Amino acid sequence: MKEICVVGTGYVGLVNAMGFSELGNNVVTVDIDAQKVEALKNGVMPIYEPGLEELVERNVRAGRLHFTTSYEEGLKNAEFVFICVGTPEGVDGEADLKYVRAAAETIAKTMKNPLIVINKSTVPVGTGDWVADIIRNTQPKPIDFSVVSCPEFLREGAAVNDFMHPDRTVLGSLNKSASEAVAQLYLPLRAPIVMTDLRTAEMIKYASNAFLATRISFINEISIICEKLGADVIEVAQGMGFDKRIGHHFLQAGVGYGGSCFPKDVSALSYMAQTHGMHPQLLNAVMDINQFQRRHVALKLHDLLHDIAGKTVGFWGLAFKENTDDIRESPALAIIEMLTEQGAKVRAYDPVAMPNTAKEYPQIVMCKNPYEVAEGADAIVVATPWNEFKQIDMERVLKVLKQPIMVDGRNMYEPQKMREMGFVYRAVGRGYNGEGGN
Repeated sequence: MKEICVVGTGYVGLVNAMGFSELGNNVVTVDIDAQKVEALKNGVMPIYEPGLEELVERNVRAGRLHFTTSYEEGLKNAEFVFICVGTPEGVDGEADLKYVRAAAETIAKTMKNPLIVINKSTVPVGTGDWVADIIRNTQPKPIDFSVVSCPEFLREGAAVNDFMHPDRTVLGSLNKSASEAVAQLYLPLRAPIVMTDLRTAEMIKYASNAFLATRISFINEISIICEKLGADVIEVAQGMGFDKRIGHHFLQAGVGYGGSCFPKDVSALSYMAQTHGMHPQLLNAVMDINQFQRRHVALKLHDLLHDIAGKTVGFWGLAFKENTDDIRESPALAIIEMLTEQGAKVRAYDPVAMPNTAKEYPQIVMCKNPYEVAEGADAIVVATPWNEFKQIDMERVLKVLKQPIMVDGRNMYEPQKMREMGFVYRAVGRGYNGEGGN
């Protein structure tokens, strides 16, 4: 059993705290938000993540997982401290490191014993060196420490499985023995461990997310061409994916990527490149295509409804993806903002993301189910591919719609079947008449 401190009870911090306690370690999780800590002590999760609540509760009962606002308590016996705080996007696209700085300074002031400090947050290349300098310059007296970069690769909606069954663990440090000590924590997961230097480890995270975002933007650009030429992007992607050099992952055309990682990380990598005199053409194109994909949905609605003002548009889904309540950079909300600026009325349903959305978007009318969304609506937009939406009674939907218009931003339904039922149906990248027409 190792003594571990995790700083931060957000998405990354909570999943990692749960994971390491599940592996048999003693984990003390620190957060300065007293309300959040108290809620966690009472079993109330700050995020929705399948399977997380049950595992947190189990490890709390077992006495392996603890929550506190006190760094002193968190670091008292700690051998390792993971920094898992937010790095929000700054004004120019750069990563804002104020929370990382605050954590590093507090660790430096509080630590009494030698520590291995692990950067888990997604941070710009060079941050590991910077954190080491902060700790070294802030310590009241010199205490031995090492900094290791260990970027996270958790997918929201599948984070528990991703922690327990990772594709790889990346460790970067200038101190080989520190990297090896952290590697021991991950050995029970039986996944490849990549050991490198600090900056390379930090770059691996950004390069990975940028590549995945590029795949999404690529297939989305192909989808627009497919619409114009009368081809079907789903079959195109399937045919491409059988090529072993390409594969099928991240080739689902839709409304673009969102969430807390891809938008922020691609933007941050572009910013880093520009500050060093480079012009990251591909990264900029990836971001431009992603933004256009949202506008493309709004344009479809404009073509179908002619005048958006005064029209009621229903949304199925608000979260940026299924199996999460995260609305950060949600394509659905970006589209909604475009429509409301044009005078549209919006109503919506999402299985778990409505409470988060209502706080920020009081103008959206929240509904009890997808059918209530459809009642009297001029159009429906499918924005998040929840499983719940796969078994919708479309005959019932058709009866209550004011106009039989559906824009399927996730390609959840079969175009021919929907049109035979009487819908004016538009998907993403699926040619409508075989000649490229709409």
